[in-house]
Amino acid sequence: MTWQKWSVVPVWLLSLAGAIIIGILATADMRVTWLAITLAGAVVLTFVIQILIHRKERFVARATASIVGSLAVVAAATAIFAFI
Repeated sequence: MTWQKWSVVPVWLLSLAGAIIIGILATADMRVTWLAITLAGAVVLTFVIQILIHRKERFVARATASIVGSLAVVAAATAIFAFI
């Protein structure tokens, strides 16, 4: 179970870090663009991590958890930025 957490949580944390950095540094009209780039990076990072751990068991579950978690982080950031 630890390798599953190891392969999912870093993607969520990097998405969160990206959203925070975007909120601080990006202009209001460029935030959505940068959030989309952050989500694309999370998808790429998900597959890189999954390839590196060399486990085919529950691959789809791990990849889905990583991507959906990142999507939730980016969606929450988008909602917060809409009110700012």
